[in-house]
Amino acid sequence: MSSDAGGDTSVGDAAVERAPLRDDADFRRYWVARMASLFGSLVTAVAMPVLVYRLSGSTTLTALTTTLEALPYLLFGLFSGAVGDRFDRKRVMVLADLANVVVVGSVPVAWWLGGLTVPHVLVAGFFAQSLFTFFDGANFGALPVLVGRDRVGEANSAVWGAGGILDLTVPAGVGLALAVVHPADLLAVDALTFLVSALVVRSIGRAMSVARERSAARGFASVRADIREGVRFLWRHHGVRSNSLIGALQSVAGAGFMALAVPWCDRVLRIGTSGWRFGLVFSAWGVGGILAAWLTPRLLRRVTAARLTLSWIPVSAAFGLLVAVSTHWLLAVVFMIGWGVAYQLVIINSLNYRQQVTPEHLLSRVNTAGRMLSWGLGWTIGALVAGALADQVGVRPAMLTVVGVGLAAAAYAWLSPLRQIALADAAERAAAPA
Repeated sequence: MSSDAGGDTSVGDAAVERAPLRDDADFRRYWVARMASLFGSLVTAVAMPVLVYRLSGSTTLTALTTTLEALPYLLFGLFSGAVGDRFDRKRVMVLADLANVVVVGSVPVAWWLGGLTVPHVLVAGFFAQSLFTFFDGANFGALPVLVGRDRVGEANSAVWGAGGILDLTVPAGVGLALAVVHPADLLAVDALTFLVSALVVRSIGRAMSVARERSAARGFASVRADIREGVRFLWRHHGVRSNSLIGALQSVAGAGFMALAVPWCDRVLRIGTSGWRFGLVFSAWGVGGILAAWLTPRLLRRVTAARLTLSWIPVSAAFGLLVAVSTHWLLAVVFMIGWGVAYQLVIINSLNYRQQVTPEHLLSRVNTAGRMLSWGLGWTIGALVAGALADQVGVRPAMLTVVGVGLAAAAYAWLSPLRQIALADAAERAAAPA
């Protein structure tokens, strides 16, 4: 989308050798840290709502665990972005990981001591995601500095592709484990992976913040101005703003599904809350992630980022509705694979685009502002609405209602500036020498 870029794509590239990423030792360390953290997060993503559902039997409280995944981004996202641009990003990531060892680890410890309560689980979930908000803000700005902007797409595909494999295998394993292991015990695995991530990130040799940023970090006197600068760039950049609002609407649909996934499996699909079929339903998303990571760089060689979003967001909406109307677990798995491909392809494309067009000194702030819209606001609204509706009209009608918001995401995309950007980019490609 060169017609609306407005960003410096050269910062951070000169210091990075052009060896393949698989031969880049520091990127391999980064990749290992992300995979360790993702592994633990996937364990918790399945185990925590099951834990709350078993302790309370409440669809509302179970849906609240999904709300707490995104609410911290809504509350702290802009501030965490300013921290990520102002301080050493590696240090922020390590400290956030170490703090989460304690927060997440408190849940299994309380269970072992016989004092675990639903409020404890929910509070731990909130603080864990709050800490992750600071980790994620620093991480987003760190990757382009670590690998160079011209390798951001390849790096994100490596992370998302391997993450898709974990999405495929970990939930299935957790589903089987839940038949014999209490969900609170499984959260100890997540605490351990935070420790692994902290140690590996600390071992990365190259800087993940430029020297100018570290020397300029002198407290929080101008944090408000920093935040305004990041929000201003996002809102004035037509492509970044459009993708963020599309992400917000799509997140309402995704959160609505995830908020009701456990009771939906139990009450609609009739497969309970453990076992191989339960795990397979959650794993279907991973197949979509693998395919989305594989497809994204290949599609971007043929079409522009704007055209890719416009083409795939309607596909995401259609498959989401097919999942919501499914009553047999096997059909649900098939449709979830299709939804996972389209949904995650739109996310990866938006992430790549933001990292390529945002100036280096704004990377963390613009990302967290975008994530606050798409993840914090959209996900929080979707989860809250889903939980409230389920108590009033039942699980299946509630899921159909919130997942249907994906249609609004598709409609907005085609009414947004992305159409004009796609046309301008296509004209530029046609005019360029072969």
